Amino acid sequence: MSSSLPHKAPTDLQEHLARLEELGLLTRIERRIDKDSELHPLARWQFQGGLHESARRAFLFTNVVGAKGETYDIPVVVGGLAASSEIYAAGLGVPVDQIGKVWVKAMAEPIAPVLVEDAACQEVVQMGEELTAPNGGLASLPVPISTPGFDAAPYLTATLCVTKDPENGVQNMGTYRAGLKANDRLGVRMATRLSGAGGYLHWQKYKALGQPMPCAIVLGCAPAIIFTGPQKLAIDQDEMAVAGGLMGQPVRTVRCKTVDLVVPADAEIVIEGLIDTDLLEPEGPFGESHGHVALEDFNMSMRVTAITRKRKPVFVSIVSQVTPSESSVLKRVAYEPMFLEHLKNVLGIRGIKRVVMHEPLTNLRKVIFLQFARGALKAEIWRGMQGAAGLQAQCGKLVIAVSEDINPENADAVFWSLAYRSNFSEDLLVTPYRSGGHGPKSGGGNLEGTLMIDATLKHEMPPLALPAEEFMTGAKKIWEELGLPQITPQSPWYGYHLGDWTPEWSGFAKDAVAGNWREIGASTYARRRGNLRPETPVRSAKSKE
Repeated sequence: MSSSLPHKAPTDLQEHLARLEELGLLTRIERRIDKDSELHPLARWQFQGGLHESARRAFLFTNVVGAKGETYDIPVVVGGLAASSEIYAAGLGVPVDQIGKVWVKAMAEPIAPVLVEDAACQEVVQMGEELTAPNGGLASLPVPISTPGFDAAPYLTATLCVTKDPENGVQNMGTYRAGLKANDRLGVRMATRLSGAGGYLHWQKYKALGQPMPCAIVLGCAPAIIFTGPQKLAIDQDEMAVAGGLMGQPVRTVRCKTVDLVVPADAEIVIEGLIDTDLLEPEGPFGESHGHVALEDFNMSMRVTAITRKRKPVFVSIVSQVTPSESSVLKRVAYEPMFLEHLKNVLGIRGIKRVVMHEPLTNLRKVIFLQFARGALKAEIWRGMQGAAGLQAQCGKLVIAVSEDINPENADAVFWSLAYRSNFSEDLLVTPYRSGGHGPKSGGGNLEGTLMIDATLKHEMPPLALPAEEFMTGAKKIWEELGLPQITPQSPWYGYHLGDWTPEWSGFAKDAVAGNWREIGASTYARRRGNLRPETPVRSAKSKE
């Protein structure tokens, strides 16, 4: 993040977008773009086009149209929340390496929201017949289709679905998908798997009472507030208060117009309504964040009672589906430091250095890599793997431990470690009876197992067979002087010691680089031996002298 900008969290979405533009992290797209067939595919190329994460940008579409020629006076932003770690960090007003600390502090020291009377999110209000007018209600919003060719409708994706426990009055905010059904109706999917999402648990209580469930769907607000939605906070923990902790100040809230809920006062758009607790409606298909298309299910039906918004709002949507995606970055940048905090400071695992959740295709939850300091005790390595697998029910189907010289963000390096540093007869453990977690429903059961593998360095090994760092660094300078194609070093990109090496061999290498190979040959000629088999290690022959 540019040091010229204050380390202060923006208090609404448009302040955040202005900051991104100042940082060079936002691209305006003024060309006419069809929201139903072009918008998300264009944004998707940032993730499927081989760009490094640092090259991804927030896309602000200012000329959005629909499949039937509809025009909208509301711009659409995609990638504005978490196309990259830098964009996410800008939403918290901190450098990337401080994201984890901010989250830990916010959960430990939440700041309660404050209630206000007048709110920007209620400058324009649609109710009653305005909602069912031909171009009114949901039809007035430029809601994109996320997975053209598979999705059954335009979907709200960057949501904060606000509901309230009818027993204790505690609100919950969750990020759930909502598909357009009519100008005044949505199909909403709140996860029921595992113990159930907060909104679903509230729905069960309203169903028992025989009452519809009030719901308010917030579309666009301060990133710190939006970031709480995808996180797995305790069911009765007020996300608005955690968001206040992230921002370092209370979230301004306002009461909704038609339902008994409070929402962020500086939100862009709020959709108020009642969710039926008697009848469910078919919803889907929709491309899900586990990377497969979720097929048609019966899910919740929400009747819209009001749409409130700023006079000049920005509609926010996120790229989800196959990872990497904006959805996976939203989770990764907070999940990884939270897992590390749990292992290091709650469980007291000695030697743990990093937690990396594998992102491409596998979508974070299934595959977790733990990096340990060299020499970490075997018991600590296994405690760490068990702790990572047990922290959240949907995370940790495969947990692999590696040593600190392995970059856990490089799957090839992890495979190398598996190939040469693990003995599957003793470094592998499968434990049964874990949840199947987030994934397609086709053909699978509800239970899976966890596979844990210790692929750390367990004894000294010869150096990695690449030129030493000084020679690779020198060659890189020559490469750049020659104007050859730009390269991005991939770890490991130079050779380094792994313990099995002697000063004598270092001398040989130094002499070889200096052109003194004849002197090395004279030394080895003087050490010739008989009565040996070819490929006898010199050290073992010396031990027999």
